[in-house]
Amino acid sequence: MQNKVEEFNAYRSQMNDKLLAENNKLIKRIFNLDTNAFMEGALDVKTKELLGLVASAVLRCDDCVKYHLESSKNEGVTKEEVMETLGIATLVGGTIVIPHLRRAFEYWEELENLET
Repeated sequence: MQNKVEEFNAYRSQMNDKLLAENNKLIKRIFNLDTNAFMEGALDVKTKELLGLVASAVLRCDDCVKYHLESSKNEGVTKEEVMETLGIATLVGGTIVIPHLRRAFEYWEELENLET
């Protein structure tokens, strides 16, 4: 049985492949822009991923939150940094973000469990 992280990544990869196979110029450009926006620049990748996490939580996109949590984890972000970032997201987004905060915390735990 797959864990939540493997299940999310498999689904995301499968559907991205299908979308990109449609050869839609606009969608391909948006994917490319997204990839390039999160590359090293004046801000390091870790900072950009945390910014993405705040925006995703405020916009209440659970898939985006999962993506940025995993990317942040891969960049060496600590649990304390994630919690501080999610705190800012909840402050900015208001109490409506709390359900997404719960799911984000649960997903972070899944990511931590992969290390053990």
